[in-house]
Amino acid sequence: MFELILLILIAYIVGSTPTSIIVSRLKYKADIREHGSGNAGATNVFRTFGWKPALLVTLVDVFKGWLPAYIAGHLDSSSILFGSNPDALMILAGFAAVLGHTYTIFAGFKGGKGVGTAAGMLIALFPTALPFCILVFVLTLMTTGIVSLGSMLAATALPITLFIIEGIMPEAQISLTLRVFSLLVPVFIIFTHRSNITRMREGTENRFEKARIFKKKP
Repeated sequence: MFELILLILIAYIVGSTPTSIIVSRLKYKADIREHGSGNAGATNVFRTFGWKPALLVTLVDVFKGWLPAYIAGHLDSSSILFGSNPDALMILAGFAAVLGHTYTIFAGFKGGKGVGTAAGMLIALFPTALPFCILVFVLTLMTTGIVSLGSMLAATALPITLFIIEGIMPEAQISLTLRVFSLLVPVFIIFTHRSNITRMREGTENRFEKARIFKKKP
């Protein structure tokens, strides 16, 4: 039990690293939470500072979700609770990182929406499903220009994607644990986007093409 608690704690701390806040302060001497939507996530970094820092933030956030889940899947888990269920152990570690990203201890428990970090966890858990979720995200973004809607629909596509993959690839061996967890992912992502849903209803949600505040100096 001690090993499990330690694993979850370390994963949470890894996920808590406030990437967007660190990048905005080091490079732009600004706090990303004071600009744009006020969210400490990659999308707000893109709108405020541009695609290069947003790409860096996204890659690090994805890595934060992948690393704990990957390590959990390669531990000698004979002495760890859920050791007989590697998927459960990976999900616990990965989701602890997602919670750390969303409720970071280093920024007053206010972080990003958890999409990138959840994607990193999915890469470690079942990478075959990720391209389908990304496709849903891209198509939604191209159609509506709303990143938050793309994120929610991509998360919602996860359990459907696993169902389809299992149907066409019986050898995929998707565990019951992963199937159940895939149903919970969209619930969490929709919950973290509840303010975006309100803005969409009001017609005030930001769109992808919105110009950034900090433009590159000549």
